[in-house]
Amino acid sequence: MSPNPADPNPTDPDEKWLAAVIELAVRNVQDGGGPFAAVIVAGGALVSTGCNRVTRDNDPTAHAEVVAIRAACSARGDFSLAGTTLYASCEPCPLCLSAALWARVDRVAYAADRHDAARGGFDDLEFYELFARDRATWAMPVEALAVPNSAEPFDIWLANPDRVRY
Repeated sequence: MSPNPADPNPTDPDEKWLAAVIELAVRNVQDGGGPFAAVIVAGGALVSTGCNRVTRDNDPTAHAEVVAIRAACSARGDFSLAGTTLYASCEPCPLCLSAALWARVDRVAYAADRHDAARGGFDDLEFYELFARDRATWAMPVEALAVPNSAEPFDIWLANPDRVRY
């Protein structure tokens, strides 16, 4: 993808990047992928792009936003994307929103929403609703089990003066 921020018809930067990411998502669908794309921008410049690769790569975590975050971190040589904006063709699902939070993205802007994704047959809305419910109601049990030394990795982490802080 090569959005042209120097377009002779200046528009709002958000509209420009969202138009570019929608175009990227449309191309991804035409190429056999899902209707999701994302770009990461810093200081008005493109840092990375990502398209949904879940079915192509048989990777349920290969969402467009995650692919773009991985590429941006690689390009920057840093796990922090502070100072960036993530533009997405659709409202990020809980996985992607969490990835953006972990990456320290400054801002997320999106076009379509979770209801559009649900209309397309995707689980985004269902997962947002699931996280709003008590875990005891979930079909998939998520349980904390008491085991000896469960906190040992964190104790060793905290004792390491050379650890890389998040």
